[in-house]
Amino acid sequence: MSAQQLAIVINDDEPNSVAIGEYYKQARSIPEKNIVHVHIPNSPHRLTALAFEQLRQQIEAQLYPEIQAILMLWTAPYSVECNSITSALSLGYDAEQCKKTCAVGKPSRYYNSSASLPFTELGLRLAMLLPTDSVIQAKALIDRGVMSSFAVRPASAYFLTTSDVNRNSRAQFFPSSGLVPQKKLQIQNLQRDSVEGAQDVMFYLTGLTHVQNLDSLHFMPGALADHLTSSGGDLLGKSQMSSLRWLESGATASYGTVSEPCNHWQKFPQASVLLQHYLSGDSAIEAYWKSVAWPSQGVFIGEPLAAPYR
Repeated sequence: MSAQQLAIVINDDEPNSVAIGEYYKQARSIPEKNIVHVHIPNSPHRLTALAFEQLRQQIEAQLYPEIQAILMLWTAPYSVECNSITSALSLGYDAEQCKKTCAVGKPSRYYNSSASLPFTELGLRLAMLLPTDSVIQAKALIDRGVMSSFAVRPASAYFLTTSDVNRNSRAQFFPSSGLVPQKKLQIQNLQRDSVEGAQDVMFYLTGLTHVQNLDSLHFMPGALADHLTSSGGDLLGKSQMSSLRWLESGATASYGTVSEPCNHWQKFPQASVLLQHYLSGDSAIEAYWKSVAWPSQGVFIGEPLAAPYR
């Protein structure tokens, strides 16, 4: 994925979105023709299916055929009924999932795909959300994404099987501990509830409602991190830890579900698939999207073009 293949969507009704849009365009050399402008008054957390369809039409009317991915520059809206806004935009709104959110999800044809041009080859444009509540934090996030491409740095991947049994459903796919020497990456498969004091975090996947000790960690540029729980993707909700906390702590991209998914592992990033594609040189948006088999309820957030292993 390159900057020439990415469209950025700015909400002209939100000053932070406009400011970050300009910063991102300069930081990533986004062509002017790839800039999409929309109006979303009041930044609601959730859109109705009808309101989303109107927004989708606004966006798609401004896209060129070579666009393979879309970055929305705002924090809210982040959901469409029970769907995430990123999945609704990429795969279409899935009304069936909302009849029973714990039911099996619709499979993504991009899961573990070898496609390098998702729209050209599969007819779908990947979508991600770059939160803009804080202009300072959003700029720092963009800078981490840009910095990730400068060099392969020694780092660690932390995969945690926690004391929360119900949220360990994807632990079966955690890779074994060991060194990936050509990538300078140490994989650590751990039985514990949190990591404390680590200064080399490139991956951090776990399963808890709230993750402790994030303020003690240093995330490497391009780091991916998420926690399997019901409402991590309810970005501005209060019941469980928001996926925004990962970005605020220094991660470059994350993922969470916006409605109750139950603990189907297919609705969350599959660790070995995520690791394989990121280490093979995919960007953050490509690797994260390829790692989720049933993504309709999950929102992808962060800086999409980060690619520390390219």
